[in-house]
Amino acid sequence: MAAAWVSGLIFLIMFAVIMTDRVHRTIVAWTGAAGMVVAGLLFGFYNQSQVLAAIDFNTLGLLLGMMMLVAMLGKTGLFEYLAILTAQRSGGDPWRLLVFLGGLTAVLSMFLDNVTTIVLIGPVTLLLAAKLAINPVPLLMGEALLSNIGGTATLVGDPPNILIGSAAGFSFNDFLLVLLPIVVVAYYPTLRTLRWAFADEIQRVSDRLEVLQSLHPAESLRDRATMNKLLVVLGIVVGLFFLHDTLHLKPATVVFIGAALALAWVRPDPEEVLREVEWSVLLFFTCLFVAVGGLEAAGVMRAAAEFIVGFAGTNPLLTAVLLIWVSAVLSAIVDNIPFAVAMVPIIKGLEAEGVAVEPLWWALGLGVGFGGNGSPIGATANVIAVTLSERAGRPITFRMWFRSGAIATVVSCAVGTLAFLVIFGLLKR
Repeated sequence: MAAAWVSGLIFLIMFAVIMTDRVHRTIVAWTGAAGMVVAGLLFGFYNQSQVLAAIDFNTLGLLLGMMMLVAMLGKTGLFEYLAILTAQRSGGDPWRLLVFLGGLTAVLSMFLDNVTTIVLIGPVTLLLAAKLAINPVPLLMGEALLSNIGGTATLVGDPPNILIGSAAGFSFNDFLLVLLPIVVVAYYPTLRTLRWAFADEIQRVSDRLEVLQSLHPAESLRDRATMNKLLVVLGIVVGLFFLHDTLHLKPATVVFIGAALALAWVRPDPEEVLREVEWSVLLFFTCLFVAVGGLEAAGVMRAAAEFIVGFAGTNPLLTAVLLIWVSAVLSAIVDNIPFAVAMVPIIKGLEAEGVAVEPLWWALGLGVGFGGNGSPIGATANVIAVTLSERAGRPITFRMWFRSGAIATVVSCAVGTLAFLVIFGLLKR
């Protein structure tokens, strides 16, 4: 019991300090992780082997490899080409840009990891905003929020879905049949929420359209030969993403293979490539994994999961609705993967007792997918978007994210819950 209270207090303090935006989140996370390790050693609930096991090297490897590929592509002028082309097609309308880029990220996130999608689309977004002299914050936040919505729809779109699919025996098509319709229903209200939240910024049409129309996108391409090589490598990486489960390859392994191929084929200056890597993001996630691992080791995550099941009793549908909302709230505070890991054996145990648990599996996927939008650390894609905003000189603060992201989470979860009840309350009878 002492371990749970101590670990919970350390994490709450860390989370509260991050919310103030007065200290860089990487420093806060590093200090919190160190405090969690020291407390774990003193109270005997968290040892050094558990610390290393808590770090998700798959996520870190995926981020590092994609950052390296994007850094190499950026040197070719491809992103400037796409930025000018998209800006010209948008007519200088920020809302049209948000709809276009948000829809693109949502669709891509159904088949690629949503982190990969933001890493690819983010640099284009910054260049677009610079060309049009508009605020990039609504675009970046819209992309991150809608990528999390889109990633909920498929087996490979969000890491917890892979865990759920494996434990429940759900196929790719099962996710499309159950969660895709819910995602489609929730998408438009979420998009309208973004329009309301950023009404002032997205109503100002750019006054630089005449200048943009005079530009020739093709002139931005500085190194077509290198770009073509890297696009071939990126195509191989995307293809392997579709097949990674069949080939028994982790996404990080796929990206590392792609990065190795790109480095060997293009032979860039490695120091220039590594300078473009967001090392503070990688360190932040490493420390966050360590801190959340302490909560898991102390039994906090499992206690939360058991409370959900115990509170709702033996009614699977009531439990499922509660699970959507509680998992959404917890996923906005801590990484959604540990919560999903804690819930899997609980649901499996209920299944062994003869409880109809299918609604619980889908509720878990829905809650952790939509709930990641609630805070800037609720999903990896969110942290990438915040980092990109800082690079552009228009940092997204915790309060700014919470003001719009939390509302978007409530709206998507409310609409998603209604759609869920229709599917399982009527069609599944």
